[in-house]
Amino acid sequence: MPVALPSIAFYEPRIPENTGSAIRLSAVTGAPLRLIEPLGFELEDSKLRRAGLDYHDLATVTVHPSLDAMLDELPESRVFAFTARAGTTYTEVEYRAEDILMFGPEPTGLPEEALDHPRVTEWVRIPMLPGRRSLNLSNAASIVIYEAARQLGFTDME
Repeated sequence: MPVALPSIAFYEPRIPENTGSAIRLSAVTGAPLRLIEPLGFELEDSKLRRAGLDYHDLATVTVHPSLDAMLDELPESRVFAFTARAGTTYTEVEYRAEDILMFGPEPTGLPEEALDHPRVTEWVRIPMLPGRRSLNLSNAASIVIYEAARQLGFTDME
């Protein structure tokens, strides 16, 4: 049985190709993908399906009508909000399987109401060179979920 991994949460994603890539990431790692509405595309979007290739049936994807609705379903989960404004880097966090790794939409990132939500455990960042705005959303999620998988043991990943 694969190691249980944190959930990847995309807050109001806008770019279907990034979400398609995240579906593939969910399929190959076993990390649940949680999409918080409103979405900037239809789930049947051809760009999303093309980016996700044939992995849709292998991924665990849940669409939540709001951030609060997602958090109500996961009352014990810690929530790590990823923002360039954080002091803590993603490698400083000791991840648990029940954690939620929340990423904001490109190009704006997480809005204040999400960053300041009372359930957010900590703001976290992925270091980058100065003057760069952001990483691609699915690339950022990949970096962090693989660090969590490394910490949790990569049990069935080859």
